[in-house]
Amino acid sequence: MLALATAVFLATSLSKANAQQTPSLETQTGPIEIEQIATFDRPWGMAFLSRTQLLVTERTGGLWLLDTASGEKTAVKNPPSAHVAGQGGLLDVALHPDFSQTNWVYFTLARQSEGGTGTTLVRAKLSGLETGSPTLSDQQTLYEVLPSAGTYHYGSRIAFTADGNLYVTFGDHGVRPRAQDATNASGSVIRLTDDGSIPDDNPSFGANAKEGLWSIGHRNPQGAAIHPETGQLWTVEHGARGGDEINRPEAGKNYGWPTISYGRHYSGGRIGEGTQKAGMEQPIHYWDPSIAPSGLAFYDGDLFPDWKGNLFVGALKDQKLVRLTLEGNRVTHEEILLERLYGRIRDVRSGPDGALWLLTDSSRGALLRITPAR
Repeated sequence: MLALATAVFLATSLSKANAQQTPSLETQTGPIEIEQIATFDRPWGMAFLSRTQLLVTERTGGLWLLDTASGEKTAVKNPPSAHVAGQGGLLDVALHPDFSQTNWVYFTLARQSEGGTGTTLVRAKLSGLETGSPTLSDQQTLYEVLPSAGTYHYGSRIAFTADGNLYVTFGDHGVRPRAQDATNASGSVIRLTDDGSIPDDNPSFGANAKEGLWSIGHRNPQGAAIHPETGQLWTVEHGARGGDEINRPEAGKNYGWPTISYGRHYSGGRIGEGTQKAGMEQPIHYWDPSIAPSGLAFYDGDLFPDWKGNLFVGALKDQKLVRLTLEGNRVTHEEILLERLYGRIRDVRSGPDGALWLLTDSSRGALLRITPAR
């Protein structure tokens, strides 16, 4: 009887331990499981090399290659040097669409220069995957934003299109008027070719405009994703006290900040001229009060048929994941997931294994894998 009781106790204990590691939660489309794969120091961005190989950036400057099957982490040698202060550091990471042939990896980061810090886009070649010694080389600076004294609102998401061009989102760096000034790239989305040159069909913002601009009038877009069917860019950006926005930035358009906004200043005062103005675009969706969105992904996997084509947004302030259903360019439904269970959600990706992957923002930030409950 003692042996039987001991066996039951051990089985129960193991079951509880496994439940803590992979808890099951109910959602509107069925139960899901959340598994913690690894932890990092302030993780910010991730990019899948394969079903089981993942690059993860740490805002504090680290770059890791993770085996998602075993949880083993290997430090990537010679990561890009970033200025770590405030919200700045090593930020997003993305692979060239033809990475298997080019080995190019792209990064956004904060770089210090005369006048302060600015968001910078760099690329480097990744080698050593086969030998277990991943290393970056041939680093190249492709684009730099006018520096400012502030250390926040870097924006910094990268999104490649099928034709090999890439979009990069930039925040206003805390200097609000710059988002309406096309002579610089603060508060904008830019579009470049893979080597940093300007596509011939980019829009014009005037003779003195900064090269590469795609759209202006953005506050701090920290999420960007390409629609899997239309190929169009979608972004999500922080408002102030309210007014977080989902936009579909189009060539040559002005998205209003700081002239129009659905939010208010942190002091409570009105921002700009109201919520609408001729010549400025309206958001597809907005939140008031703010959720502090970071990370954006269209789900295009097969594990969750009911999520196909849904848009997922991470939230820092409310520590939650938002699932949005769409009809064309219109949000028709919103579901809140994981609220205050795992901390501030920094990034969201639809993985090659069909799972939804999240990064949480803390000194022991977690990489989480979401799958249907077994």
